[in-house]
Amino acid sequence: MSEDGKKDALKDNSYQFALKIILLCRKLQIEEKEYIISKQLAKSGTSIGANIEEASGAQSTNDFIAKFHISLKEARESNYWLRLLKDSGLITLEEYDELIKELNFIINMLTKSLKTAKNNLEIEKGKK
Repeated sequence: MSEDGKKDALKDNSYQFALKIILLCRKLQIEEKEYIISKQLAKSGTSIGANIEEASGAQSTNDFIAKFHISLKEARESNYWLRLLKDSGLITLEEYDELIKELNFIINMLTKSLKTAKNNLEIEKGKK
């Protein structure tokens, strides 16, 4: 898969993940009357894709790396909130497993993309 193909897959996956998070948070608020954790999860879960999208218009490789680092941090925060929801019994193990599988895929793609971007930055610095 080309770098552009990876970026498109990452954008698509993070967008689909955000949609699922929105639906889960809505369900938690309506059915469980849970507002605190769901609001935190909604923020972090949707921020992943938003920062990936922002990275598309990065002004520099450093800017791109910064945006992807933010996405990775938000993904890890989402992991925390999902674990908390599972362990408190607010979501089922099946709901958790599905979302964590998608989230781990996103985290792995972000990690690989960051490694590539940092390597490219080192190459750019070497040419100057």
